[in-house]
Amino acid sequence: KFFFASLLALAVAGVLFFIVFFIMIGSLASSITSTVTSDQQTTVVKENSVLYIDLTELYHELGESNSLALFTGGSSESAGLHDLLNSIAYAKNDNNIKGIYLKTGGSPNGQGTAQQIRNALKDFKQSKKFIYAYGDFIPQNDYFIASVADSIFINPMGAVEWKGLSSNLVFFKGALDKLNVQPEIFYCGQFKSATEPFRMDKMSEPNRKQIAGLQKDMWAEMLMAVSEYTKADTATVNGWAQNGSIQTASDAINYKLIAGTKYKDEVEKLIKFKSNLQEQEKLRFVKISDYAKGARSKTNESQIAILVAEGEIVDGEGQGSGSQIASETFIKEIRKVRDNDKVKAVVLRVNSPGGSALASEVILRELQILHAKKPIVVSMGDLAASGGYYIACQADSIFALPNTITGSIGVFGMMFNTKAFFNEKLGVTFDTEKNAPYADFPNLNRTMTDVEKRFIQNSVDSIYKTFKTRVATGRKMDIAYVDSIGQGRVWTGTAALNNGLVDALGGLDRAVKSAASLAKLNDYQTVTYPKVEDKFEKMMRMISNNSTSEKVLAEQLLERELGKEYRWFRMLRTMQEQKNHIWMMMPYVPEIK
Repeated sequence: KFFFASLLALAVAGVLFFIVFFIMIGSLASSITSTVTSDQQTTVVKENSVLYIDLTELYHELGESNSLALFTGGSSESAGLHDLLNSIAYAKNDNNIKGIYLKTGGSPNGQGTAQQIRNALKDFKQSKKFIYAYGDFIPQNDYFIASVADSIFINPMGAVEWKGLSSNLVFFKGALDKLNVQPEIFYCGQFKSATEPFRMDKMSEPNRKQIAGLQKDMWAEMLMAVSEYTKADTATVNGWAQNGSIQTASDAINYKLIAGTKYKDEVEKLIKFKSNLQEQEKLRFVKISDYAKGARSKTNESQIAILVAEGEIVDGEGQGSGSQIASETFIKEIRKVRDNDKVKAVVLRVNSPGGSALASEVILRELQILHAKKPIVVSMGDLAASGGYYIACQADSIFALPNTITGSIGVFGMMFNTKAFFNEKLGVTFDTEKNAPYADFPNLNRTMTDVEKRFIQNSVDSIYKTFKTRVATGRKMDIAYVDSIGQGRVWTGTAALNNGLVDALGGLDRAVKSAASLAKLNDYQTVTYPKVEDKFEKMMRMISNNSTSEKVLAEQLLERELGKEYRWFRMLRTMQEQKNHIWMMMPYVPEIK
C-alpha cells in the first residue's frame, strides 16, 4: 500500500509540477511577447550597416513571432512578406543602411512574390545606395529578382540558370485504373482543369493553351528584367535561352548576366569598402527579422487594415496547422476590422488557390457587410484564383501583379467510387439497409445512379451561375462576358487587366495608397489582421490537443517523404473533411519554372 500510495503521490506531484511549469512559461511568454510588441520601435541599427535579404527563405504574407527566443537564442520574429517590403522601403531613407546584400541559392517563393520583392528593390535604388547579389548558384527565379542589383557575382565554380519556363504536371488516372478506383467528376468550364490529373493521362488542349499563356506573360516579364541588367534587347536575351547559351560561369560573364566571379569573402570585402568599413572591421549585416521591428508604421489614429487571406479556403475553424483560410476563423477577423473605428479602409490581401464553394460564399457575405461601412481594395499575391477570386470580386478596386495567377472562374465536384478496389483487391464487401432511395448518398462504396449524378451536376451548374453573377455584379460586367472569360480559365495579372478582371497592375503598396485615397486619408498607419502567430502559443495549443499534434506530426512526416506530391494528399484529405463536395479551387498550381 505504501508503495502504491507513494507512486500515486509522485504522479500527482509530477502533474502539478508540469501544470505550474506551463503556467509560468505561458505567463513569461506573454510578458516577452508584450515586451517585444511595446519595444518594437527601439531596434538599434548601427551606422554603416547593410540590410541582408535571404532569397532562399519562404516569405508567407505574415511572419511569426517566437517568444521562446529568450531561451533558444535567435530572433524573436521571422519575417513575412509584409515585413520584407516595409523594411526595404524604410531602409531607403535610413541613413544607417548603406545598401542591400541579396543572398541567392534557390527561392521557394512564387512568381508574384518574386516580382513584388524586385519592385521594392527597384524603388530602393532611387536612394542611390548599392545592391549586390551573390550566390554559389543562381536559379532563374532568383536571377529575376537579382537582376535589379548593381552587380551580380557568383562563385567561380557556380553558374547562372537561364533556360526558359516549363510546367510539369502529374497525372493519376493510370494508378487509379490499376487500383480499380473510379473518379466521379463534375465540372463547369472547358478550362477547369483542376480535375484533369484524376480523369486524364495528359493535359487537355485547353489546359495546355492556358498554361502556355501563363508562361508567355511571365517570360515577357523575365525577359524585360534581364534586358535591363544586361543592356541586350529582349529578342537577344530570349535567344540565349532558346540556344542553351548559358551553361557555365564563363558564359554568364561573356553574355554579361553577371559582373564577374568572386568567392564569398571577396564579395564581403567589397561590401565593407562600399559601407565605409575598414578591412579589419566586421560586416554589419542586419536581417529582415530584426530590422522589421523598427520599420513598422508609427502609431496613428487613422488606420488602414491589411486583411490577409492566405491559403486554401475551407469550412469551419482553423486547424492550427498549415496555411488555410478557415471561414469561421476568418469571419472573426473581418468583424474585428469592421468594428474597429480606427480602421478607415481595408486592403484585402489575397494569396489563395480557392477551395470550398460554401466557405467562399460565407466569407464574401461578411466582406459585403464590411464593405457597407468601409472601402475595400484587393491586392493579389502569387494567386487569387477560383474561390480566391470569388472573395475578391466585389471590392472597390483590384490590383494584381503582372505575374499573379488569377481568374479560374469555374466550379467542380469530385468523389471516388472505391467499390471495385475493396471488392476485387482486398476482398472487402459492403451492404446497406436504408428507408429512402438517397439515404446513403453520397457513398464511396457504390456506383452513383444517374439521378444522383444529376443532383451533383445541377449543384455545380447552380454554383457556377452564382459565381458568374457575383463577378458580374462586382465588376459591372454582363454575365455572358463573364462566362466568356470564365470557363475555369486562369490568367496572369497582365491578361486579367486586359479582360477586366482587375483594375490595375501594382503591388501591396499601390493597393494601400488606393485605399487611403478612397478613405480620404493623408496620414495613417497600416495594421495587419490576423495578428502574427507565436510559435510557443502554437506549440502549446498542439500539446493541449493530442489529436491535433499527432495529426501535424504525421503530416510533417508525409510531407518529408512525399515531397512536392504531398500537396495531392493534402488536397484530397481537405476535400474529404469538408461539409460539401463542390469546389472553387485550383488543386494544383501550375509550377512554372
